[in-house]
Amino acid sequence: RPADGVVETVAWRLGSQEPVYAVEGSIFVTGGALQWLRDALGLLADSAESEALARAVADNGGVYFVPALAGLGSPHWIPEARGLISGISGGTRREHLVRAALEAAAFQTRDVFDALPFELERLRADGGGAGNAFLMQLLADLTRLPVEVPEERETTALGAAALAGLARGMWNGTDELAGLWR
Repeated sequence: RPADGVVETVAWRLGSQEPVYAVEGSIFVTGGALQWLRDALGLLADSAESEALARAVADNGGVYFVPALAGLGSPHWIPEARGLISGISGGTRREHLVRAALEAAAFQTRDVFDALPFELERLRADGGGAGNAFLMQLLADLTRLPVEVPEERETTALGAAALAGLARGMWNGTDELAGLWR
């Protein structure tokens, strides 16, 4: 059962079998913060540029970003919260803002991990952020877990396809599916 701050959701259900549940931490804005920096402020040409910009400075320069652009999700659940950037000085550059946005994504993820009612052995990342080595290393440092990045970044779609194949009898069980992860 989930602890306060995270929710229980159905991961899958095949036929008449009992559903398999997952614990989920919903973070409303992570990659969306980079899109905002790109589209609304023009600080990035594309999200992929964020890794190089974050590495171009030694630290965040005292800049902190709370990306509550759509409220705060897990584990805080404050829908009326709004974003905040603090610590800006005359020496603040776009690199500091981008790095602060990546750090915010990692710290929000760490907040969810702290709310989980169990310990994890590893973190498997997918989606666009999984291509950012700076972010993946920061997640590894903050969670003290190995972070694994798949060859195919859109594993959510692959998971749905695998479950469809499982339902159609292409595999005998989830054990066989686990062996497909690369």
